Amino acid sequence: MRLTKRKHACIRLEKDGQTLVIDPGTFSEEDAAVGADVILVTHEHLDHFNEDRLRAALEANPAAGIWTLRSVAEKISAAFPGRVHTVGHGDTFSAAGFDVQVHGELHAVIHPDIPRITNVGYLVDGSVFHPGDALTVPDHPVETLMLPVHAPWNKISEVIDYVREVKPRRAIDIHDALLTDLARPIYDRQIGALAGAEHDRLTPGEGTDV
Repeated sequence: MRLTKRKHACIRLEKDGQTLVIDPGTFSEEDAAVGADVILVTHEHLDHFNEDRLRAALEANPAAGIWTLRSVAEKISAAFPGRVHTVGHGDTFSAAGFDVQVHGELHAVIHPDIPRITNVGYLVDGSVFHPGDALTVPDHPVETLMLPVHAPWNKISEVIDYVREVKPRRAIDIHDALLTDLARPIYDRQIGALAGAEHDRLTPGEGTDV
């Protein structure tokens, strides 16, 4: 597969002429999901879910569909009848030639006083795992971990320990729109030295084979 980083938490995966997009949210490009055959949304927070971006993608491709958890599906299913599919932890499905496993149930804790919402991660073709806003460890080997490096709900020690626990061959940064250029070398150095996996950072629009 070819993986292309889009802004913040959004990625595109392409193989055999088909495209899968995960989390084209408000911090991502306006056309982040355009051209997708399959769209996966991990949870309802605006930096992962933006209805306008989903609408643009589904209007551009009448055959495209969305797979997401119930809280998001309830917000958009009326606008896209028959094209929104609800999934949860433990589910598996195939779409446009991609095999997807669903892992996880809850968003990471932001603060004990803030109620936790649902969140799912997606393991695509048994290789690439996008956890959304959680540090979910799939019960399956992961080749490429999409690593949420910077968020109100994490710190770098947790990020490093998460890579150690998942044990991927490679970790690629996501959830990085709020991470300043001043801080990036610190994250690169510490994650690269301590996490125990190859660590990569792609700029938006940059791609790599996975």
